[in-house]
Amino acid sequence: MAVFLLGVGAACCLGLGFVLQQRAAARAPRTDILSFRLLLDLIRMPDWLLGVAFMVAGQVLSAIALTRGEISLVEPLTATNLLFAMALSRWLTRQPLGWSGWGGVVLLALGVTSFIVAGQPHGGGNVASALRHWLVFGIVAGLALLVTLYAKGLQPSLEATYLALAAGLIYGLQDALTRICGSIADDDGVARLVVSWQPYAVLAIGITGILLVQSAFEAAPLRMSLPALTAAQPLAGIACGIGFLGDQIRVTPLALAFQAAGLAAVVAGVLLLGRHPAMPQGPAKREKPGATRVA
Repeated sequence: MAVFLLGVGAACCLGLGFVLQQRAAARAPRTDILSFRLLLDLIRMPDWLLGVAFMVAGQVLSAIALTRGEISLVEPLTATNLLFAMALSRWLTRQPLGWSGWGGVVLLALGVTSFIVAGQPHGGGNVASALRHWLVFGIVAGLALLVTLYAKGLQPSLEATYLALAAGLIYGLQDALTRICGSIADDDGVARLVVSWQPYAVLAIGITGILLVQSAFEAAPLRMSLPALTAAQPLAGIACGIGFLGDQIRVTPLALAFQAAGLAAVVAGVLLLGRHPAMPQGPAKREKPGATRVA
């Protein structure tokens, strides 16, 4: 129950933070995408700072949850951040949910429930060898790099989607490393953690993730980026948890079928909610000087 409450609390903070950050990032110069100048511009905006404060609170709650439970359990819970983002966006836009909004809510809730109940994620498995560890880590990190490179030069809506997808992948890695940091601190003490590479990798990944996410938020409306971010992070985190952290799930045919259906429902619900009209669409495009409107 503690892990459940921490995961949902983290999702709430993350969802609120993402909406506030996107509203600020949409006002930043587009030339700053994928540049650290973007962060220097955003740090002057009070609503962005508030959004970052919510996001940091969400990450802290998520980190505590990861030290108490398996990543394969925590990640599906934090994926519900889109529900809280939708709630804030609906309040800001006064847009009713309609069938698509409620359908996305139901799919996301049922998907998370199906995966957790059918899979019953738990620890206790053997930690992977160094070769397997770095193989899984390298595959996820490599995919994030390839997606980021591919995003350059695309139209803004696609660029935002791919940048958010890359951010979700490396945030999944960050969650896995956070879990390892918690284990090191519990087993060997904080002194050992300070001289380990994992906490510094968590910091580097966090800074890179922020840059990718803010660039995605700046490039296009939230509906083009948040679904990809929300869907990619739990999938990458679960892959890392099972791949090299020793997480285990039920592997009977029926359990696997419900787990696959649950993950598919999570992705479908995320995409449906992300396309909902209540999600912020960003500022209207400015007309060029001297342009005339056609009646």
